[in-house]
Amino acid sequence: MGRGGAGGGDGGRGGVGGVRRRATHRFLRALPALLIAGGIAYDLATPPRFTAVPLFAAAPLVAAPFFTARATLLAGLFAVLAVVGLRLHSGTLGEAASLTELITLVTVAALALLIHRVVWRSGERLASARSIAEAAQRAVLPTPAERIGGLRVAARYEAAQADAFIGGDLYAVQDTPHGVRLVVGDVRGKGMGAVETVTVALGAFREAAEQESSLEGVTQRLERALAREGTRRDGLDAFEGFTTAVLAEVPRGEAVVRVVNRGHPEPLLLYADGTLERLEPAEPTLPLGMVDLGAWPDRADEVPYPPGATLLLYTDGLSEARDAGGVFYDPAARLAGRGFSGPQELLDVLVEDVRRHTGGGATTDDMALLALNRPEGDGPGGHEE
Repeated sequence: MGRGGAGGGDGGRGGVGGVRRRATHRFLRALPALLIAGGIAYDLATPPRFTAVPLFAAAPLVAAPFFTARATLLAGLFAVLAVVGLRLHSGTLGEAASLTELITLVTVAALALLIHRVVWRSGERLASARSIAEAAQRAVLPTPAERIGGLRVAARYEAAQADAFIGGDLYAVQDTPHGVRLVVGDVRGKGMGAVETVTVALGAFREAAEQESSLEGVTQRLERALAREGTRRDGLDAFEGFTTAVLAEVPRGEAVVRVVNRGHPEPLLLYADGTLERLEPAEPTLPLGMVDLGAWPDRADEVPYPPGATLLLYTDGLSEARDAGGVFYDPAARLAGRGFSGPQELLDVLVEDVRRHTGGGATTDDMALLALNRPEGDGPGGHEE
């Protein structure tokens, strides 16, 4: 594992995705008025046999899902008044065609109000579902304390799908009699099956982290717990279920970090001077749950972890985020040569940088991030509380 790597991060440009979202929001707010104005202009510029009623009818329908009931009602009212004014101007208000147009607009405006009501109720149900999902996420993946065992800690979970909060990514960090121990992992698959596996893995880790004297022992406890979980599964998951994971340990009284990597993206160690080290395992191993294909003894790799250094662990939702040209995001290249005031700033910068890289679009996979910083002045004599 070689230390070094020069490079720079992305500059201070504003997020392109944020600019696009704001522009889209402004356009949607103006669209009902634009449709009515366009309908008036079209009606005045064309012969009487042409009608702009479709443009007028679209105004309340566009307003219904995006605006309040009052705004939707006003859009429908202004559309009706615009047609009345135009027909008065042309002297055709009493004709059958004009009356048909007005009846159509009134009907569409009423339907728009009904649509608004349905959308509003759906939004309430979605908000309730989001609250439940957030509560479940806090139960399964609680936000760690800002200080654990003297280390500064920050964690982040970014779902690939909007309004989705829980997936197959996991993280945990806890202070134990053996030092600060942590895990970041990624369960194969999606849905409730993946969430159940996450729960099993985290429960096994929290118990083993307290009881096992070595990081290798913790890893084997996870292996056995996931093997038991696999026997309950049906179908493809019973044969192809696996979990990539990286476990780390910062022992008390030593300025080192020990790492066991089971098929997971390599953690990064960012030093105070801006240099960066990719913690590649000395011997590649298979993910958890694949012992049938081969088994090797787990061996922890140990590297210096001096004061001011920050350990970053992440799932492949970060390293496999792509730009418009299909280029993967490279966290090592983006972070090398940069300094951060703390682990939370590091994660904030990473998330924003990924959004810029993907053009503001959603990533294809969930993204779990965990950063631990050893504060300056924390020597090998022990962690400062």
